[in-house]
Order: sequence, then C-alpha cells, then structure tokens
Amino acid sequence: MGAVAALLLAAAACTPAENAKRPEAKPEAAALVASDGAYPFKVGSLQAYALLDGDNLVPNDNSVFGVGQTPDAVAAVLAVAGQPTDGLALSIHPLLVKDGDRTVLIDAGAGAAFGDKAGKLAASLAEAGVDPAAITDVLISHGHPDHVGGLVAADGALTYPNATIRMSQAEWASLQANPEMAILVQAIAPKVQAFAPGAVVAPGITAIALAGHTPGHTLYEIASDGQRLLYAGDTAHHFVVSLAHPEWAMGYDGDKVAGAARRQAELAALAASGERVYFHHFPFPGIGRVRQGAEGYVWVPEG
Repeated sequence: MGAVAALLLAAAACTPAENAKRPEAKPEAAALVASDGAYPFKVGSLQAYALLDGDNLVPNDNSVFGVGQTPDAVAAVLAVAGQPTDGLALSIHPLLVKDGDRTVLIDAGAGAAFGDKAGKLAASLAEAGVDPAAITDVLISHGHPDHVGGLVAADGALTYPNATIRMSQAEWASLQANPEMAILVQAIAPKVQAFAPGAVVAPGITAIALAGHTPGHTLYEIASDGQRLLYAGDTAHHFVVSLAHPEWAMGYDGDKVAGAARRQAELAALAASGERVYFHHFPFPGIGRVRQGAEGYVWVPEG
C-alpha cells in the first residue's frame, strides 16, 4: 500500500464511522443507457452522469446517526420506511457534468480510503466513456476522505492530471491544517484553486456555502436552459433518517450544532421549492426531490 493510500485509510478511520427558496426544475429524459456504474441524465442541454464509486455500511450504534438518541429510536424510523434496522447503507457517487470542452467532476470518491468498499470510480468513468485525462475540473464539496481520496492514486500520482481542483477557501485552509491529509495536500497543491462563496466555478455551476459539516462545505448549483440541479454534497447522508430527523446530531459533522441547523434550513428550502437535487450518499443514482412528510421530510427519487 502506498503512502497516500495508508494516509487516507487512517483519515477515514478517524472520521466518525461522516437559503433561500430556489425555482423548481423539470428534468429532461436521459438520452443514454444506464450501466451498473454510470447513470446518464440531462440538466437542460448539459449531459450529466451519476458515477458509482462504492458504498459503506454504517452500524446503528448512534456514533454517526442519531447521536444522543438510542439505537431503538433510529431503528424505529428505519422500520417505518421498511429498511433494515441494524445498519445504514450509504452510497458514494460523484457527479460528472459535460459542457462543450469542459468535463467537470464533482467530488472524487474515496479512492483507497475505504478499501474494497469503494474505489470503483475509474470503472464507472470508463462505462461513461470518459478518460480521467479528459477531466478539466474537479469541484470538491469538502475534504473528507470519501470525497477527496480519489484525487491521488496509491502511488502518489494525480488521478486527473489535466484537471484544476477547485474548493472553497475555507475548505482548502481546513484541509491544509489537517496533518492526516498532509501527503494528499502536498500532491494536489499545485492544481488547487480556492474560491470565495458564491463563485461561478465552471460555466453554469455556482458554489453555495453551507458550512457546518465542515468549515468550507460547499453545494453546487448547476443551471442550463432554465433547468437546475443542486449537488447537495453531505447536507444529508441517509435518505430516511437524515430527512425524517434532520435535527438529530450527526457524527460526521465537524460542528454538530451548525450542521443540524443548516441541514434543517436547507431541507426546508428544498421541500418548499421542489428543486431537483443530487445527494452523494443517497441510494444510487441519488437524483430526486425532497418533500414534506408526516415526520420531517421524505425522499422522492427520480424515475
């Protein structure tokens, strides 16, 4: 195992086992055929792909979901939705957006950070017909290992050698200050461009600051031909528990109070607007809408 892979595995182990109303958008039908790892869809005239990197099963022990609650309380919410009650499955799926000569990857997956549970992004890119060397921009929502681990290969080489890596100024500062990420930071530093909140980071893609999960956690709003898609990063992790009880503390949140408050506010805005949204950890492909439910909110997947 290379130094980068070992460092990311250590960082992953140390991570707890992770608004205003916007106009409604109406999706276009996908023009391409989905595969196991690549799900094509459109945002206006833009071709996009949900790309599967892997998955992670989190135990129902209140270390991550329902911090301060009981396993029975979390299990009750899962049972109502017909989900297993002993663990919570989280998908890992970055988003690819193609716009003319720009091929934009939003988040880079886990790479070697989660062992054989992830690291499938290269295969999913191949299913979408995209060479890693063709990626022009990598937008990072935040610096947790399942979002930045795939930036660097086990041998230390950049996975996307021709891409500019963009993240918020606050997130880049936080990543640089994390000693567990020192090798990765050194490898990517020449390629990083940090931006201020509200920046247009690629044609049709605007950064939206939503700190709490991490200091510089960023959402990305993608707009084309009057249609919109919000890449919501880690605003919510589980499609049942995080929506039914957004007020519950989340073990992955660096600032649990701010994380819960901003999760509640963002979900309320999404339910009110009906905006199309993409969640990195919801069941693949993670595209749908948030609706008001009898208890909190409910996830309505597309298709």
